[in-house]
Amino acid sequence: MKKKKKNLTVPPVEQLETELKRERYRISYGATLRSTIYALITVAAAAVLVATLLLPVLQIYGSSMTPTLVDGDIVISLKESDLQKQDVIAFYYNNKILVKRVIARAGEWVDIDEEGNVTVNGELLDEPYVQDKALGECDIELPYQVPEGRLFVMGDHRSVSVDSRSSSVGCVSEEQIVGKLVFCIWPMKQFGRVQ
Repeated sequence: MKKKKKNLTVPPVEQLETELKRERYRISYGATLRSTIYALITVAAAAVLVATLLLPVLQIYGSSMTPTLVDGDIVISLKESDLQKQDVIAFYYNNKILVKRVIARAGEWVDIDEEGNVTVNGELLDEPYVQDKALGECDIELPYQVPEGRLFVMGDHRSVSVDSRSSSVGCVSEEQIVGKLVFCIWPMKQFGRVQ
């Protein structure tokens, strides 16, 4: 028994060109899609690294920094080692992040009178950011010398803030610092530099 030969027909050139174009488009589309996905993953990874290592974004909870910062504000902080008096910083304390203002640096003497006036090395601080001066929760012996490698910090809302005046919080070490708060990005009415 003889096998019957199948007749193979060659498609027309136009059909072959159309199929070739479709196949090239499919390959090109796949390559473009892969490169786009890789680029997005790279950008997302870089954004996460920048946000966690260089410019942490934080949300304010509580009222210890009013009127400068209020509950719900979203701020950007900057990793910085040369912190100055009156800088607003974020730092770790008991698995939380607290936000306070730098009042004095290592070796300086801090004194607070009954009305809440703060002096550093005998000079009265000009504190336009404080609306209600108060001694607040203070169980340290005044005048107080800031230990080496530490910062003395206080909240702007002195009557409610728990800060370096309390031995439970104490002075902040460099290892605890998340960064200096530099910019408020939300809400829009607060948009601008943190003063």
